Amino acid sequence: MGTNKFPVGVIPYVAHRAHAMPASIHIAVEGGHGWLSFASEDPDVTMPGRDADAATEQIAEDLRHLSPDQLAERTLGGDRGVAKPLATSDGQVFDLLPVQKPRIQKTRRQRQRWQRRAARRKKGSQNQKKAYRKAARYQRYEVNVRQEYAHQTSHALVVNAAYDLYAFEGLPIKNMTKRPKAKKDAQGHFLPNGAKAKAGLNRAILSSAWGQVVTFTRYKALRQGKLVIMVPFATSSQECAVCTFTSPDNRLTQAEFVCQRCGHIDNADHNAAVVIAKRGIKKLLSGDSLTTPHKTTRIFQKLGPERSEVTPGETYIRHAKPAASTHKSRNQEHLGVIRETPTSTRQG
Repeated sequence: MGTNKFPVGVIPYVAHRAHAMPASIHIAVEGGHGWLSFASEDPDVTMPGRDADAATEQIAEDLRHLSPDQLAERTLGGDRGVAKPLATSDGQVFDLLPVQKPRIQKTRRQRQRWQRRAARRKKGSQNQKKAYRKAARYQRYEVNVRQEYAHQTSHALVVNAAYDLYAFEGLPIKNMTKRPKAKKDAQGHFLPNGAKAKAGLNRAILSSAWGQVVTFTRYKALRQGKLVIMVPFATSSQECAVCTFTSPDNRLTQAEFVCQRCGHIDNADHNAAVVIAKRGIKKLLSGDSLTTPHKTTRIFQKLGPERSEVTPGETYIRHAKPAASTHKSRNQEHLGVIRETPTSTRQG
């Protein structure tokens, strides 16, 4: 790896399975440790893209031949929450191990401690770099735990031969974790907006690995010929799974659900998971497309005015330091780039 001027060295690895020539190689350094990953084509795996969309529609068409009662037996709904990261319609609850939660809290305190130490050390010194690497290692532990949880949960869902359809709420996680806007009074003074409490909620939502669980389950389900769909999330926790009566009064507490019409009593998360499973069946039988069309994007780069006296040839680029900071955009010409044409390409 590397060049003659900046050699990286030789990185040995053991191929745990046969693979083709890598299409791309990615090298990252986190917490003082290097990570190498590459992507290559695997004919036995349905990769994301157009092939995955075609496979999704084909699996959906095969499932539509089943009756609603048969689909109800083959469908698993999943309700995602903060207290319980994932509760399924068959009564299972997926969460971190009891020993992992206190360890994560400990690593968070250690990371903050080493960040404070790094801030007090001389800027740019080796001791400051060591402190930042130490803080990154503590942060890496939580990332690894969440990723392991997502892989184990998705694997447990997919390997269950009793289900062929998995339904999840289409939660807008990005919008749910936005910081609150600042509030001002008539005099222009800032008012309390609950930013600290919202930050704690955002941290809890992102720590639940909602997105990773669905992403891993989707591609693992395609390998097994199964289907993962997203359903509307509105009022799923307030709707009764028996009579479909929806009211905020149905959910008395965080964990208790009591229907005010039929008197159905159940755990709130389990009731919501059953509702999600029924919505998944309804969406599948509606015949609507389960995939969104891919938006074609093109990157335009301004190459500058053409010179009639220059014939097509190799273009030499000399990078100079920009005079002012600019916003990074693929549609803008990079400032400070001076294009030079070699004299050998000029026509005499």
